[in-house]
Amino acid sequence: MAAPTSRKFLGRPSLPERTFVIDALRTETVGGVLLLVAAIAALILANTPLSGVYGDIRDFSFGPQALHLHLSVASWATDGLLTIFFFVAGIELKRELVAGELRDPRTAALPVIAAVCGMAVPALVYLTVSASGGGSLKGWAVPTATDIAFALAVLAVIGTALPAALRAFLLTLAVVDDLGAILIIAIFFTQHINLVALGLSLAALALFWLLHHKGVRTAWIYLPLAVVTWALMHASGVHATISGVAMGLMLRCTVRDGEERSPAERIEHRMRPVSAGVAVPLFALFAAGVPLSGDAVADVFTRPETLGVALGLVVGKAVGVFGGSWCAARFTRAELNEDLAWADVFAVATLAGIGFTVSLLIGELAFSGDPTLAGEIKAAVLIGSLTAALFAGVLLKLRNTKYQRLCQEEERDEDMDGIPDVYELDSPEYHLRMAAIHEAKAAEHRRLAEVAAANDSGDDGPA
Repeated sequence: MAAPTSRKFLGRPSLPERTFVIDALRTETVGGVLLLVAAIAALILANTPLSGVYGDIRDFSFGPQALHLHLSVASWATDGLLTIFFFVAGIELKRELVAGELRDPRTAALPVIAAVCGMAVPALVYLTVSASGGGSLKGWAVPTATDIAFALAVLAVIGTALPAALRAFLLTLAVVDDLGAILIIAIFFTQHINLVALGLSLAALALFWLLHHKGVRTAWIYLPLAVVTWALMHASGVHATISGVAMGLMLRCTVRDGEERSPAERIEHRMRPVSAGVAVPLFALFAAGVPLSGDAVADVFTRPETLGVALGLVVGKAVGVFGGSWCAARFTRAELNEDLAWADVFAVATLAGIGFTVSLLIGELAFSGDPTLAGEIKAAVLIGSLTAALFAGVLLKLRNTKYQRLCQEEERDEDMDGIPDVYELDSPEYHLRMAAIHEAKAAEHRRLAEVAAANDSGDDGPA
C-alpha cells in the first residue's frame, strides 16, 4: 500500500486566493498607517495641555434619548463605527468559508488550530498572571485578538514584504481571531437583553436576507434597513457590532451567471476602505487616548491585570500561534513549505501579538464599571502591542533578504500574460510562449553577432 501523501503547511495559495489576499492587504496596509497616525495623535492629545479639550470632545453626548442612542462621541465610535469594521469582518469570514482557505477542512485545520491556540494561550497567560497576583479575571479576553491592519502597518514601516503563503496565513489568523472576538462579545458581554428589541432586530435581519436573496440591489433600501437593524440590536442589550457581523455573513459570496463578481465581493470592495481608512482610525482616535505618565507605565508592569494583558500579547500570542502550528503540523504529518522555515512561522506568530483595535474594545467592555482600570488596560494593550511589533520587526528584518527573493519569484511574469510564472509551470502553453520568447531573443543575438562580425571585418581592412 502506498504511503499517504503529506500535505503542505504554508503552501503557495491558489491564484484567486493570492489575488484576493494582495488586494485586501493593500487596503489594510494603508488603513494600518492611518491607524498608527490616529493612535499617536490620541496619545499626544491625552498627554499634553490639550487633554482637557480632547476629553470634552470624547465625552460629548448627542443622539435621541428615546431610542437609547444618546451616546458620547467615544461610544458612537465604539458601537457605531466599529460595526462597519465587523461588517467587513463578517464578509471576510463568509468568503473564507465559501471560497477561501477555510472551505476545505483539511486545508483549514492547521491555520485554524494555530489561531485557536493563539487565542487560548494568551487567555491562559492572563488568567495565570492575574490570579497569582490577586487581580480581576474579567480581562481574560483582552489579549486574544490580532489587529491585522496594525500588523501590516508595522510591515510597511520596517519595509518588509511577506511571501504570499505567510500573508495568507496571517490573514486567516486574523479572520479566525475576528470570529473568536465576535463570539466572545456576543456570549460574555451581553448582560441584560430586551427581548422585544432583539426580536425586532432579528426580523430586520431576516428582511435584509430576503431582499438580498431576491436580488434587490438598491442601496437606499439597505442603508436605512442596516441603520434600523443596528439601532434595534443596540437597544436589545446585545453589542451593536453583532448586527454588522450578521449582515456581512448574509451576503452571497458565489458568482451567478451574468456577474463578474459576487455581491459580497462588490460590497467588500466598497466598504473595506471605509472600514480601514475611516472607521477604525476614528475609533483609535477616541479609544487610544490614555495618560502615559511614568507612574501609569510602571503600573502596567506591577498590576496583575495589566501585566497579564501585556504578557498575553507578547508571550501568549507567540507561544500559542507557533506552538499550535508546530503541533498541528507534527500530528497531521504536514510538511512545511520548503521555501520557508519555522523561524518564519515564529516571526509571524510574534507579529500576531499586535492586538490593538479589538483588544481595546474588549478592554472597554470588560472593565466598563471601572474607568481607571479600563484606562490602565488600554495602556497595557498599547505597550504590549508595541513590544510585539518591535520583536516581530527585528525577526522579520533578519529574514527580509529571503522574503524579497521569494516575492520577486512570485511576481515574475516573463511571458507578460498577467499571471505569475510560478502558477503556469504545469501549462504547456506557458512553455510554448517562453520558447517563442527565447527563440526571438536568440535570433536577435544572432543578428547582433553578425553585425558585430561585419564591423570587425571592416575594421581589419586596408587603411
